[in-house]
Amino acid sequence: MVHTGNDTKLWDDFKKGEQYALSYIYYQYANLLFRYGRKITSDDELIKDAIQDLFFDLIRTRANLGNTDHIYFYLIKAMRRKLIQSLNGTNKHHDSEQEAQLIRVNIVYSIEDELIKKEELTEREACIQKGLAMLSLKQREILYYRYTCDFEYDQICEIMSMKYDSARKMVFRALKTLREHLSETNFAFCILIANCFSDSKARKL
Repeated sequence: MVHTGNDTKLWDDFKKGEQYALSYIYYQYANLLFRYGRKITSDDELIKDAIQDLFFDLIRTRANLGNTDHIYFYLIKAMRRKLIQSLNGTNKHHDSEQEAQLIRVNIVYSIEDELIKKEELTEREACIQKGLAMLSLKQREILYYRYTCDFEYDQICEIMSMKYDSARKMVFRALKTLREHLSETNFAFCILIANCFSDSKARKL
């Protein structure tokens, strides 16, 4: 998902104040951040404000920002934090369980996001949607990061404030739940669609 080998240099140039870097990062990621925000809240104005605040903070503090070789991950992590703060109306820190309650976690697995837009579903699509409905909100969120965003487990742990083993177990259990409610064909189709959205190859646990 939107990750190139040039991220390190691009980010370094941005920190140095290069205008091209700021423009490129904004136009490359602003729409993606908006779509991500829509998976957390339906308040479009809040999302737009969060994006503006995020880039304002980046510009204001860029000389002191840390390094990154994955700009999309860096921005998603910051965007999630911004939305949590906005939804709660405070800058206080919360643990992962509190965050889950603060966010109207509407993150859906990519294929389901497409299915719910359709008025009529095929038998396969209806089956997949039913299987995805069996997942908890946190399971949907972690699968979104793992398969649609193509994030590694250590990155997911940073975003969701989880331990490495806990993240792996949650993904394993979510996939197990899908397997239990989907045929092998529909399960494979579900994972294939998710990975098509991330423009990456399917990963094994």
